[in-house]
Amino acid sequence: MKGMILALDQGTSSSRSLLIRRSQGILSSAVQPLTCTYPHPGWVEQDPEEIWQSQKTSMEQALAQGKTKLSEVAAIGITNQRETTLAWNKETGEPLGPAIVWQCRRTAEFCEEAKAQGWGEKVKEKTGLVLDPYFSGTKMAWILQHNRAAKKLADCGKLALGTVDSWLIYRLSGNRAHRTDASNASRTLLYNLQTGTWDEELANWLGIPLEALPSIQDSSGEFARLDRGLWGADTPITGVAGDQQASLFGQACFAPGDAKSTYGTGCFLLVNTGNSLAPAKNGLINTVAWQLQGKRTYALEGSIFMAGALIQWLRDQLGLFSDATQTAAMAASLKDNGGVYLVPAFVGLGAPHWDPYARGTICGLTRDSNKNHLARAGLEAIAFQAADLLEAMRQETGFAIQTLKIDGGASANPFLCQFQADIAQVQIDRSKNSEATAMGAAFLAGLAVGLWKNQAEIQATWQRDCRFEPEISATQALRQRQGWLKALERSKGWAKP
Repeated sequence: MKGMILALDQGTSSSRSLLIRRSQGILSSAVQPLTCTYPHPGWVEQDPEEIWQSQKTSMEQALAQGKTKLSEVAAIGITNQRETTLAWNKETGEPLGPAIVWQCRRTAEFCEEAKAQGWGEKVKEKTGLVLDPYFSGTKMAWILQHNRAAKKLADCGKLALGTVDSWLIYRLSGNRAHRTDASNASRTLLYNLQTGTWDEELANWLGIPLEALPSIQDSSGEFARLDRGLWGADTPITGVAGDQQASLFGQACFAPGDAKSTYGTGCFLLVNTGNSLAPAKNGLINTVAWQLQGKRTYALEGSIFMAGALIQWLRDQLGLFSDATQTAAMAASLKDNGGVYLVPAFVGLGAPHWDPYARGTICGLTRDSNKNHLARAGLEAIAFQAADLLEAMRQETGFAIQTLKIDGGASANPFLCQFQADIAQVQIDRSKNSEATAMGAAFLAGLAVGLWKNQAEIQATWQRDCRFEPEISATQALRQRQGWLKALERSKGWAKP
């Protein structure tokens, strides 16, 4: 039996491909950078063709480095930046304008007006989500309202709307398959958590034709096959999940109460709630974690829009350091933060605040403040935000959540890991495999073709790299959070008309 999976990890800042062998782990990997553009304040866009070409190139490079042909690969798994929305011609595959990235705030005013009309409660009840520009539905509505070509194609049934996973499936299959999985569908404002189908009432409200949306499938199972003419093989695509759900799966968080936090471009904290939905009253959202054999596993999620992107901003825009790895030593050089707090609300605040009008704020500067204080404030801001989410999750679920598994690029920063343990009063387990997101896609794909028999086999592969225990008391942690909460209030509503 073929023993390899090709995992595609299409993220906000890069497109990665990893060749993974069941018995040996990651054989090779390749990454291609991806750019974002910011045509107006609060707007974030990407080029659909660049998304596709960067992913295609990384696939070819990973295969070449692994000295492997696609005919030797058992299956392909896809994980993707979620909520980023694209429109294309269903017949030709031609994209209709830029992709609207998940961070984009262009529909903030529409969301405010819709909330005033009572749609916020209905959206929450049906989808588990809050009515916010973050999610795909209002982005799709915006495209149909402002893109004449998209509206014209919609009128004649030739429009395709989807998230990045469905875009990649479509292109990989030679413009034939328009499909998604339940985890990605649950991020659109159009998916009914109870029925597991597109919700006709919500689609009609947003003016989105159901025939333009992809068909919804299990997260593990055959979605399509590669176009043999393009790739020389018809390898099946058998695993698909949004990046944060894939990370939850890759971290083997299979039991209710298991929690993970991924520190990537943003920071996303999820806790498995099993086959039931949590109350989600404190700004958190319910989402499909994955769907296997028609049965849905749910998660409670908190989404932070700026995490690794904040450190990138401190490096590239302010020039405080040349490499993100320097921030650990810069932060540790200080006995404390000197009263400096940085709220990274560059594109508004996500959970649990959901304020699209909040903006980035630095508080507490004095003449003694220097670049080390800003670097430390940036790392602390990531941990403070995650601690806010963890506290809300404990209240919502009733789970103690004493251990938090972490992954993502910033999880390599020892200062951040220890500060996270301290401020959230939680045991931190860093995965030995930092590619939890790609591994989740690989596991889902491998389950479908028999490389792994069940979740128990996957659980046995997980290994801890390092554990961080709280080194301060709960009282000390609460005292440190007071300054953060004060700064947080200063940032809210800043850009509101």
